[in-house]
Amino acid sequence: MNTKSIIVLVGAALIISACVPMNRLNSVEEIKNELATERDALMKSNQKLVVDTTEMGAELRKLNHMQSSLVEDTLQLGKSLRRMKDNYEKAVAQNKELMDSKEKLARGSEAEARKLLAELQASKADLQKQKDDLVKLEDKLWERKKSLELLQSELENKDKMLEEKNLKMSELEKTLARKDSAVQALKDKVAAALYQFEKDGLTVNIRNGKVYVSLDEQLLFKTGKFDVDPKGKAAIEKLAKVLEQNPDINVMIEGHTDNVPYNGKGQLTDNWDLSVKRATAIVRIITSGSKVDGKRLTASGRGEYVPLDKANTPEARQKNRRTEIILTPKLDELFEVLESN
Repeated sequence: MNTKSIIVLVGAALIISACVPMNRLNSVEEIKNELATERDALMKSNQKLVVDTTEMGAELRKLNHMQSSLVEDTLQLGKSLRRMKDNYEKAVAQNKELMDSKEKLARGSEAEARKLLAELQASKADLQKQKDDLVKLEDKLWERKKSLELLQSELENKDKMLEEKNLKMSELEKTLARKDSAVQALKDKVAAALYQFEKDGLTVNIRNGKVYVSLDEQLLFKTGKFDVDPKGKAAIEKLAKVLEQNPDINVMIEGHTDNVPYNGKGQLTDNWDLSVKRATAIVRIITSGSKVDGKRLTASGRGEYVPLDKANTPEARQKNRRTEIILTPKLDELFEVLESN
């Protein structure tokens, strides 16, 4: 099973009256749409973390390359600086020798003295030039050193940010994995409790990170009725026992009909009304025969508008007449991880 984002189903509404107001039905649709939007947001958040991590890795490799270049330049500048210092020291020694020679030749001929003086001035000029070049090289080396320190600091920050991103991604993936594992465990518990009703049209499967318990009309109701048959009531009571042992599960009961218009009289008006009353009947069985908190339950009538099979055949209509009990683990831990991001 693919890891998917998991959605919170919040809210509990018990439809107790004989007729269900249209605005209550609209509220149920709005809750479903809102949860679908939250699921998509979770998927996008996970995808954004993957993209951010990839981009951060590329930028980190670029900065590492820049750092290597700066280190190489700095080494070359250091070598040049040492050569300049050696030349400077040699020039100082040469100047000293010339000064000594000047003193010796001061007593010699005037022509040689002028020649020595010219050499001394040229030596001083060259010495000054080397000194100026040395100062410039030291300034350049200082600038490179500061750039290198700045780049190193930036690299450390990038490394830290990338590590934090990876850690948050890991936490999110672990949380999603735990939620998937919890959903699978719940599915196994429900399937084990209700296995004896599978031959009567009951199925248990996982869709979109939720456990769906689907019951055919023949297991629960007579045609056009919303009174639960004894066999169907036994199945609901067994499911209620599982819900008692798993208090962190929210429950949505959805009634579905076929597309044949309801022409009956009395308490029911149309297929909307029939689907709602069937969902409400299931809620009453769960709450009356168990300790399941009513806040966890939501009754919803879907009429003929969410068919499993859109074909206009007797087989398709029979398949569409069903009740679905949707079990969703609470997503508090997942939301805490996302909020920390």
